[in-house]
Amino acid sequence: MMRLLAISLLSALLLAACENPPQNHTRQPLQENPPGKTVILVHGYAKDADDMQRLAGFLEKRGYKAIAVDLPLTFDHVHEAAGVFANQVEEILSKLPDNASVAMAGHSTGGLVIRYFLAHSPDSKRVSHAVLIATPNQGSALADIAGDVSDLLVETFATLDSLQPENIPELGLADPDETRIGAIAGNKSTLALGRLLEKENDGRVEVESVCYPGLDDFVVVPYHHNQIHHTKKTAELVIRFLETGSFDKQPDPDTGSIN
Repeated sequence: MMRLLAISLLSALLLAACENPPQNHTRQPLQENPPGKTVILVHGYAKDADDMQRLAGFLEKRGYKAIAVDLPLTFDHVHEAAGVFANQVEEILSKLPDNASVAMAGHSTGGLVIRYFLAHSPDSKRVSHAVLIATPNQGSALADIAGDVSDLLVETFATLDSLQPENIPELGLADPDETRIGAIAGNKSTLALGRLLEKENDGRVEVESVCYPGLDDFVVVPYHHNQIHHTKKTAELVIRFLETGSFDKQPDPDTGSIN
């Protein structure tokens, strides 16, 4: 039985890595924006910028400039992808007014890239808010299982190696005082891989891994890992956090609602 589960896990992880092959995307033009109205969106493992476009659409309806980036989050370690991200952020900031702040939102591993940037880049002082959506902040139990099943798997798909709980401390994550950080976890465990997880989870990431000490706010929503960042509810929570620094506080009613 365990052998069958292991084979299933390997197959699912390999398929996840191949279902979104790297693509050449047309970069969105970088435009000057009012302070605090630019949001940089970061996709997760084995995905690309297209996976963040639905959230980008919700944000743009509310007057934000959403910029989704492409990162090598399949065959590269998280710190390597974060180096690429730092260069992209530098380019984005160069197109904005001096000292204008930006916000960030990342799905899954994308949230770890954001936290690495906040911990290691001097430009982190320009990030006012960050929202981590289904991010394995304390590591991925599935990545740990994958490492137990096959060293070759995590060596090849190096992002998985970074996600093993024992390797998270090597990222040197530390949240700056200047940035308000909130996390959103899902608890709809209807994805097949969720059966391998013992604790409450979204089918990929356990809820308790998303939460960590030092967060400004934390909330759990009833979605699975592959849908959580595509929903209107999550978009509303992201916008609320960007506008108030909390998932509970309501923004000014004059700002309208998402359609």
